[in-house]
Amino acid sequence: MDIRLRNNVTVAGPAGAPVVVLAHGFGCDQNMWRLVAPALTDRYRVVLFDYVGSGRSDLSAWSQERYSSLDGYAQDVAEVCEALDLQRAVFVGHSVSAMIGVLAARAVPERIGALVMVAPSPCYIDDDGYRGGFSAQDIDELLASLESNYLGWSSVMAPVIMGNPERPELGQELTNSFCATDPDIARVFARTTFLSDSRDELKDVSVPTLVLECAQDVIAPREVGAYVHAAVPSSRLVTLDATGHCPQLSAPDATTRAILEFLETRT
Repeated sequence: MDIRLRNNVTVAGPAGAPVVVLAHGFGCDQNMWRLVAPALTDRYRVVLFDYVGSGRSDLSAWSQERYSSLDGYAQDVAEVCEALDLQRAVFVGHSVSAMIGVLAARAVPERIGALVMVAPSPCYIDDDGYRGGFSAQDIDELLASLESNYLGWSSVMAPVIMGNPERPELGQELTNSFCATDPDIARVFARTTFLSDSRDELKDVSVPTLVLECAQDVIAPREVGAYVHAAVPSSRLVTLDATGHCPQLSAPDATTRAILEFLETRT
């Protein structure tokens, strides 16, 4: 199978330039980066892709067995990097993709040389001494609602996740993205995402890492950003003046600027 077709890989920017891989989160696709990617392609080779089951990927390649854990998505990343023969790329992961990037960097360390975690969360459920933002009951109810009526759940939850109620077009865009995902695939990805716990993986991150959090984010509150920063050796934490869980759409200039400042320290 051609991995580039399977994952709808697109590449832009000067050949031979340092490589940046942009990875989307749950219910989304590479189009979520459209306001950030063009500013990177002047100096960097930018790789965009869709996880199997998302966007314009080859849905026939999806299996519940593989994608019922974050390792399946990390395998997608590793295979895209290998298909393009990437060396020491900077992996920019939004939301759950931040943790997928951690797993991929461990699996193919020669392929990924730095991480940018955008609105990351290693665990969404509160635990002793840890605030993930949700109780176990919250997550159970969220998943039950999603599984019983995915389109209805999307129309209610997407604007909440996006934030910025004064800009309803942003919530509508995320709603449309969620609704474009096959409901059966979305249910599996949602359970994989919201029940994941990658906290133990953070201490083993050995590459330079930028943690980007939003000033207000109902999915990944600032306590989560502080936790990730404290847990990842040699990481840098930047708080964006942004509201919601998708700053690449709600605050693309600030998001781009923070990524570029980090990239400039790597080149």
